[in-house]
Amino acid sequence: MAGEVLEVSDANFQSEVLESDLPVIVDFWAAWCGPCRMVGPLVEEIATDYKGQVKVAKLNVDENRETASKYGIMSIPTILMFKKGSVAKQVVGAMPKSALVSELGLS
Repeated sequence: MAGEVLEVSDANFQSEVLESDLPVIVDFWAAWCGPCRMVGPLVEEIATDYKGQVKVAKLNVDENRETASKYGIMSIPTILMFKKGSVAKQVVGAMPKSALVSELGLS
């Protein structure tokens, strides 16, 4: 995983995501998910491109079922953007980086 992307879990989700001063993009993924493997490198590029503007994190849904369930994650990859502890945007499925950046309102 790239140095700019934080691995979050049920244990640290509150402190790393909900209490963050910066907006946080969380990629909900699983190792067995093909589309997740396509989106992963794009998420890492966004972390580098927008360093200092947003925090980027990944949460493995198989290992962190409590958080995935709390946010109703039914399909992966799902990317949620949190602002001030609340979900501000949601993107489901794989898409090109330009579309993902646009959907998240980063462009």
